[in-house]
Amino acid sequence: MKCLIIDKVDACIAEELGKVMEVEVSEKMPLTKAELKEKIGAVDVLIMRVDPAIDAELLDAAKQLKFIGVCSVGLNHIDLEAAKAHGVIVQNAPGLNGNAVAELTLCKMLELARNTITANNDVKIKREWNKYKFMGSELKGKTVGILGFGRIGQRVGFLCRAFGMKVLAYDPYLPMEIFEKEEAQGTQTDPFFVLHNADFVTIHVPLNDETRNLVCKEQIDQMRPGAFVLNMSRGGIVNEEDAYEALKNGKLGGYATDVMAEELDEGAEFDSPLFECDNFIVTPHIGAQSVDAAKAIGEFITGKCKEALGL
Repeated sequence: MKCLIIDKVDACIAEELGKVMEVEVSEKMPLTKAELKEKIGAVDVLIMRVDPAIDAELLDAAKQLKFIGVCSVGLNHIDLEAAKAHGVIVQNAPGLNGNAVAELTLCKMLELARNTITANNDVKIKREWNKYKFMGSELKGKTVGILGFGRIGQRVGFLCRAFGMKVLAYDPYLPMEIFEKEEAQGTQTDPFFVLHNADFVTIHVPLNDETRNLVCKEQIDQMRPGAFVLNMSRGGIVNEEDAYEALKNGKLGGYATDVMAEELDEGAEFDSPLFECDNFIVTPHIGAQSVDAAKAIGEFITGKCKEALGL
């Protein structure tokens, strides 16, 4: 059997699977759809993250493929129905990057509250030293509204409570007793309750037809003046044009994100009107990029692959 690894994952995957099959680690990461199509015909196991999208065309070309190990949580980039029709097992790694994403969320929340990124740029790039320019606010006593209260959302709530924040949460699929257990004022039906009453709104939902443009002008207009929004899920959940307008007119106090609607290949240059805004913070989808999370995910996916293939 042959395994192909097409993204940067923990070395334990290649090491462990290499004991039971041939493993090729792609020199280019990630591969484009066309590049993967050329290679996938002889592959039994594919190890990836989120690029490229695995559609019916690629699966048709994957004559020997038995297992796709996705070293992340979301599966919206894989045609699951087509994979099932081809008899391909698709395994993601839910929950194992939850703490990494939650900690990055708190990092960005603090950066927004205390203007640390803009202050850093003033000192390092502009060579200016003006402490009076940056009057921030504290998290203690503020209210965080969490859209999506699964593993990551619950961990964010736990960390926010440690800062002395009140936690509101919306999740239409979560039993009410979970909200109570996690000491959150929760709702299954009314996201506007969360949006209207939160100082910080943080998003932890998958991208699908229900959540696309979940936060747009209509929702932003319901928020407190100067509220902060954080998107740690997928690009497209926040309408970037509406977020830009809200930042420019002062409706939003800041917007921090780890994702964008169009994420390009590594090294490619791109632009956005949001980059004009000092109160916009962005990182290149690094939520799960911790050595701790990568190792846990690698061990989990390796185990699931061996189990699925009877190795």
